[in-house]
Amino acid sequence: MLRILSTLITVLLLALPASAQEEFWQYDWPNTDFSKKSVNFSEIMSGGPRRDGIPAINDPGMIAISEETRLGDREPVMTVELAGQVPRTYPVRYLMYHEITNDVIGDTPVAVTFCPLCNSGVTFDRRIKGMTLTFGVSGKLRNSDMVMFDRETESWWQQFLGQGIVGEMTGVKLNKLPSWMESWTEFKTRNPDGLVMDQPDASRPYGTNPYTGYDTGAPFLYRGENPPHGIGPLERVVVVGNRAWPLSRFASVGKITEAGVSISWVKGQASALDSRDIATSRDVGTIRVRDGAGKDVIHDVAFAFAFHAFHPKGEWMLGG
Repeated sequence: MLRILSTLITVLLLALPASAQEEFWQYDWPNTDFSKKSVNFSEIMSGGPRRDGIPAINDPGMIAISEETRLGDREPVMTVELAGQVPRTYPVRYLMYHEITNDVIGDTPVAVTFCPLCNSGVTFDRRIKGMTLTFGVSGKLRNSDMVMFDRETESWWQQFLGQGIVGEMTGVKLNKLPSWMESWTEFKTRNPDGLVMDQPDASRPYGTNPYTGYDTGAPFLYRGENPPHGIGPLERVVVVGNRAWPLSRFASVGKITEAGVSISWVKGQASALDSRDIATSRDVGTIRVRDGAGKDVIHDVAFAFAFHAFHPKGEWMLGG
């Protein structure tokens, strides 16, 4: 029902001329400078919820590994390991319903973000132009990807790219930090003294997937082209810069070294977007990307349609 309603709202908004659409947005966004933009307003859709309808988490509570008893062993978590700091991980069961977590690790303010519709998990440094930004969920989508906003300038940001697209910060790029999705078991085995995000104090059915069967269905509110080379729009791909490696290449090998990076895959991580119960969903495995010195490389494991939408001239690493 919510999807039907949001689709109807989107159709109505798209029928408006750009000037009328901008006037409509001004009610929720009185401090956004709509004279500055890098995209066509017609590309931005309502995802259903309004501004902050999906509430971001600020200053999340963190607990010791030994205190966490709710997570299934195969459940996906998003891990951030900064040099000199205790490793932290953020369960996707919480990010599913909040999409952004504004945290501080040591002296680094970070935004851990997850867009379920693109399966895109990216971590950003929140410092830019002498400011520390605090991010929220706008309720808008572009190419089915979350449009974030910052509370300091109320500019709009594309989550997949970490780039300002509307407002004062148009064209500005956030610095990405290495992070990755892995199973709860992988994180706690490697980091027995690590920290895990505690369950937020909110009424949400944490541990369940509201998009049952999504990663074997069709992209939501996506009007762009499908990926080339016969790659399915919801096939997972490893994104490093403007290159994408289809996960299907790892069906018979556990490691691929190409283009200056080594990408490894191991089984044991559940999909967040398969069955209703995340912990028992099908296995999609864990990807790690490192450089020649063994350092973690910034990457994402996203749906192929999203990579193609934001990198239409990107390089598809299909192998021999």
